[in-house]
Amino acid sequence: MIGRTLSFYLAGRFTRTVLAAFGFVFALIYAIDLVEMLRRSGDAPKATAPLMALLSFLRTPAVAEQALPFAVLFGSMIAFLNLSRKLELVVARASGVSVWQILAPPLIVILLIGAASVALYNPASAWMKQRSDEIETSVFGNRSNPWGDVWLRQKSVDGQAIVHARGKGDDGTRLKDLEVYNFDDKGNFVERVDAASADLRDGYWELRDAKVVTPGFETLPSATYLLATSLTRDEVSQAFVAPETVSFWRLPGLADQTARAGLDPTAYRLKYQELLARPVLLAAMVLVAACFSLRFFRMGGVEIMVSGGVAAGFVLYVVTKVINDLGEAGFMSAVTAGWSPGVVGCLFGVYVLLHQEDG
Repeated sequence: MIGRTLSFYLAGRFTRTVLAAFGFVFALIYAIDLVEMLRRSGDAPKATAPLMALLSFLRTPAVAEQALPFAVLFGSMIAFLNLSRKLELVVARASGVSVWQILAPPLIVILLIGAASVALYNPASAWMKQRSDEIETSVFGNRSNPWGDVWLRQKSVDGQAIVHARGKGDDGTRLKDLEVYNFDDKGNFVERVDAASADLRDGYWELRDAKVVTPGFETLPSATYLLATSLTRDEVSQAFVAPETVSFWRLPGLADQTARAGLDPTAYRLKYQELLARPVLLAAMVLVAACFSLRFFRMGGVEIMVSGGVAAGFVLYVVTKVINDLGEAGFMSAVTAGWSPGVVGCLFGVYVLLHQEDG
């Protein structure tokens, strides 16, 4: 093992560089978002410059959290390149220190940063994102909550029903332009109900301007159609909460509650596994950065190596997003989708470093 002094020196240099890179990314995102908020404020009489500055500040942590792996990648490459440029890496290697001993302090630091980002930073950013959505709704109206297709699966005393709506209210208890497919207890299709809107009441949905389509019978118009449901207002409103606005500590309970309500908890379970695997993903970024930035400056080709590191980090990020989409679609389990990018990235980094160092 390397000495304590060298370990703390490497850890300190690495920590300062990574935090500086993340601070730069945070400031850049804040500036861009503030410009966009100020542009939008021209159409809203309630929007003032200080309020827009506060709103952008509340929105930034959630976006910056998604960019944390890139900040770690660039910060790691800068830290390793500085060690090589100042010949500190040359001296350490000449004294018999291996690359694994050099990487041990940065990896320990990044695992601690990853754990802190999950346990402390994520709950704070989730609360700030939720607060920013509330302020944005009060200032700009419903623009922050654009309508999109909504799918619900519910169980009741009458059987099962699949609800498809093309619009919803802020809390999800009001649906618009919807189709309901009713099934009996044995799973047999019974009827389809088309309605202009639906409001959740105690124990039922109240559908207005409905048309009931039953196989073998004529379509029957109905001014009001009552659809039994076991969903409560809290369960429905929480079902439409974005995972980004839910704290890490609340995700397991919310996923279980959503599943008990007969709704799809995949997004919450996937988000929880992603957060659990974040320290591993950040460690993968450090290993990838080491593969492309530990080359000595005097050997040349540094620009190509740095470009290769950026490209490798970008590919890992794209693969992570693709795997997450597969997990959300149900093609992969939440555990596999959440952990595989970080594990594969670590294996890739270890393989390349072993090939470079040990042949």
